[in-house]
Amino acid sequence: MSVSLNKRRHSYQVDVSRFLALCGRNYVHILRWLPITCVEGECWQVEGDFGCLDVKLLENTQYTQLIEISRSIGLPQLVDTPKVVVRVYHDAKLAEVLTSRQIYRLRAVYDYPNVRMYHRDEKYQVNAFLEELLKIDNHTRIICQSES
Repeated sequence: MSVSLNKRRHSYQVDVSRFLALCGRNYVHILRWLPITCVEGECWQVEGDFGCLDVKLLENTQYTQLIEISRSIGLPQLVDTPKVVVRVYHDAKLAEVLTSRQIYRLRAVYDYPNVRMYHRDEKYQVNAFLEELLKIDNHTRIICQSES
């Protein structure tokens, strides 16, 4: 019986093409409102009919950018504000979540069960959450802010 449990535990395979497709969709969502010229530390808001994203540029290099995205829920005493740090790869046209509010370094695969109760595909799940977070509307408005 322990052999079959062990097989199930290690039989999960990462679907790389599915993950890359998701990161590609996230890149397209982000590219719609990511300024071409901005400096590290710059903050802005992206507003749509279905919400508002607070964005901060953390790092800006020739081929990548590191941005922090959060979305205020309006009930901070009940629900933590969703916040992710995303690496935007302009050369590969991908956007990948590096950290989320509660996970500081995402692994590709987690053993299951585990102490923190992460899904085996937690990295995919967090990037899928980013895709949902980015769906605020097709018509967005960018509001520049000073550094907070």
